[in-house]
Amino acid sequence: MPNEYKDLLQELGICVIIPTYNNAGTIVDVVRSVAEFCGNIIVVDDGCTDNTAALLSQVKEPVQVIGYQPNKGKGTALTVGFREAMKQGFRYAITMDADGQHFATDIPLFAEYIDQNEDAMLIGSRNLKQENMPQKNTFANKFSNFWFTVQTAHKLPDTQTGFRLYPLRKMGDMHLMTSRYEAELELLVRSAWRNIELIPLPINVYYPPEGERVSHFRPGRDFTRISLLNTFFCFAAILYGYPSMIIRKLWRSYR
Repeated sequence: MPNEYKDLLQELGICVIIPTYNNAGTIVDVVRSVAEFCGNIIVVDDGCTDNTAALLSQVKEPVQVIGYQPNKGKGTALTVGFREAMKQGFRYAITMDADGQHFATDIPLFAEYIDQNEDAMLIGSRNLKQENMPQKNTFANKFSNFWFTVQTAHKLPDTQTGFRLYPLRKMGDMHLMTSRYEAELELLVRSAWRNIELIPLPINVYYPPEGERVSHFRPGRDFTRISLLNTFFCFAAILYGYPSMIIRKLWRSYR
């Protein structure tokens, strides 16, 4: 069965991008699990200071590693991954976190949906009430979901998941203003403004007990960044976002 999906992903032009920063304890298992379903894996080493690079060099599964120093943030890592994927001619990129929270067994779901919904953006939707789900994650997601709806008139159940499928060709050369965690919100908002169809997909997620979690999210600084971005997008939605969506919709119906 996994080999069948490898063929499907290859046929559809899908690669998997895994940005990582100091995930030495999980990155090898994540890469190996993904390799069962996809033969095109790009790992972006976002300035790791642990032994991530050494571990990846020993992985037997085919994987392309792009590394740089110093750490520049998840947004930069995604941009680097997207550019490399487009350079290699991929049409879509599935992004997964390197901390083991996402299940590679959900990759076929993305492939099956994009096969029937060409050039859409697929957003993994977590069960925010499951065991070990951090309360701060639930609050932050509700906060983000609310402002996303205000800025785009779209509703999504999970705007902070890192498990997504991006339609690279449809997005074009989207230059991000942000470089860290808030970049994933920027990608959603600006894609909605381009009238890219956004489809949520239920996914599995694993949250280890609190003492075992590895997170690089900095609550004060990163929440401030996200709040400032939301403020900017609220104004930008009025001046650009909503007019752009209306004009694109009219142009599409005219054609």
